Amino acid sequence: MDSALTVRLVDWHAHRAELHAIRRAVFIEEQRVPEELEWDEVDARCGHVLAFSPEDAPIGTGRLLPDGSIGRMAVLKAWRGRGVGSAILGMLLSLARKEGFDAVRLHAQTHAVGFYAKHGFAVTGDEFMEAGIPHRTMMLRLEPQRGEG
Repeated sequence: MDSALTVRLVDWHAHRAELHAIRRAVFIEEQRVPEELEWDEVDARCGHVLAFSPEDAPIGTGRLLPDGSIGRMAVLKAWRGRGVGSAILGMLLSLARKEGFDAVRLHAQTHAVGFYAKHGFAVTGDEFMEAGIPHRTMMLRLEPQRGEG
């Protein structure tokens, strides 16, 4: 990852506009996910992370749900392939460990299975459709971070 990029845990209410803008650009506009499927009541209860460019512009996001699932991973097109997704995922995994989860799950779009596999995730189920996009369920067992329990 470009060392000038930063990833921070953010408050949903304080950063809602930035989180919405990234997810709208990636999921609704680019991937044609119906708007009513993108927004849910769970957002307010999730841990959200935002990635920022060297100029401090929001460029990517992801969330950790209360059940330990990771979701809504999105990086603006111009920033893909530059380590932003890996940095977001790393922050979400760190948050999951701090929250005490021993495993995390996610629904990976099939084109992203290789990305998650590089980070240790394994496919645990058959392909299925979600919002008109093929997905696979993936899981990662978490090891405690050094210095933890």
